[in-house]
Amino acid sequence: MIVPFGHVLILAGVLFLTGMFCALVRRNLIMILLGIEIMLNAAMILFVGSSLRWQNLEGQVFTLFIIAVAAAEVSVGLALIVCAYRRTTSIDPNNYNLLGDSPSPILKMISDKYIQKGGEQG
Repeated sequence: MIVPFGHVLILAGVLFLTGMFCALVRRNLIMILLGIEIMLNAAMILFVGSSLRWQNLEGQVFTLFIIAVAAAEVSVGLALIVCAYRRTTSIDPNNYNLLGDSPSPILKMISDKYIQKGGEQG
């Protein structure tokens, strides 16, 4: 192996921490998605480095699976972001608190209509 395994571990750790920082600190759905992608890339680097270190191909096979999962995750994630943006015209994750303390505007609108009808189901 040309690069020492310790350097591969350091690179993967720095990349993973960078991705975690990006996913946790940023208040933008696209940046959170980018942080998750950086963390997956760190895992891929570690798998490839480990497979080269121990002369075993399973790490490279896992890397191919991670690439496939990452491609699917990006396509579904971006589709969800576009759908959410069309509904609320914002990509701030604080606007999507459906399970939070305050009710979402949609649930509030439905409950207001239910109260106006006098509790009738219709």
